[in-house]
Amino acid sequence: MLNRFKNKGILLATALVLVLTLAACAGGTNNKTDENQNRGSSNTTNPVSSSNDGDKGQSDVQISGDILVNGSSTVFPIALAVAEEFMNENPEVNVEVASTGSSNGIKAIINGEADIANASRLIKDTEVATIQEGGDDVIQMPVAYDGITVVIHKDNDWAKEMTVEQLKAIWQKDSNVEKWSDVDPSWPDQKINLYGPGTASGTFEYFTEAINGEAKVSREDYVPSEDDNVLVQGVSNDKYALGYFGYSYFIDNQDRLQAVAVKPEGGSEYIYPTMETINDGTYTPLSREIYMYPLKSVLDRPEVKAFIEFYMSDVGQELVESVGYVRLPQEKYDENLTHVR
Repeated sequence: MLNRFKNKGILLATALVLVLTLAACAGGTNNKTDENQNRGSSNTTNPVSSSNDGDKGQSDVQISGDILVNGSSTVFPIALAVAEEFMNENPEVNVEVASTGSSNGIKAIINGEADIANASRLIKDTEVATIQEGGDDVIQMPVAYDGITVVIHKDNDWAKEMTVEQLKAIWQKDSNVEKWSDVDPSWPDQKINLYGPGTASGTFEYFTEAINGEAKVSREDYVPSEDDNVLVQGVSNDKYALGYFGYSYFIDNQDRLQAVAVKPEGGSEYIYPTMETINDGTYTPLSREIYMYPLKSVLDRPEVKAFIEFYMSDVGQELVESVGYVRLPQEKYDENLTHVR
């Protein structure tokens, strides 16, 4: 009898050891599963895409930090849309986007006040040289196509079509044009009230070169602003006003404004700015690429790398179109990505 109880005790002890061992193994598996599930849903762990084809090839990398973006009011709607969506997916990263004009954005990266400059013009050799003299460099990354849009009041029924020569007559330095009738005798004998970007704007620089033949050469008696919303307000409230700014701001305010169809020098027809005419280059000479310029030194920072990858992704390109710009050919985005991979 004693041996029977002794044997039974040995069996029970052995069974208890087995149960505990199985429970420990099961607990280890469950803990690992919970850990993986938590990793996938954590707000502080953010997937960073590592594929070029839009697939979800991702590695779990925790990113955080601040990214400072400054510059063009034309690029601003794109950068802001991308930044907001990026921060939704990466809540530990703060992206600040300021609209101060292309030249001021480039000055900001030169002075160490920003990581990335937005610009609606090409960076100048002198600006690149200054950055390099400071021991850094800058990378040019095109982000979209834009069409500078000449706008008039909704009730303007005489200047819906204009030639480049007429625009030059109005905007050139020391212009004698004061009234609409000075451009065309059949147009109203009323003063043209002009609105346009300030001199720090890349749009100002591009427009003056395309229309007047020399960058930054323009008449000065107009209402300038680096804030395109101020220009929208001015033209939309004045029947005899004329202005220009990026296509996106026209799209956002087309219920209040009209776009002018432009005929280039030597052209045979007037072309309105649309997504199609900007994309195929027929809206000339006012179609152009617009850019972001990150400092080379910031590209090693995980949060900046992730932001640029997101910017160039399919989602980023959809955001480009959602705010009224034209996406670039894929190879241009792929080329941008080579700088962060």
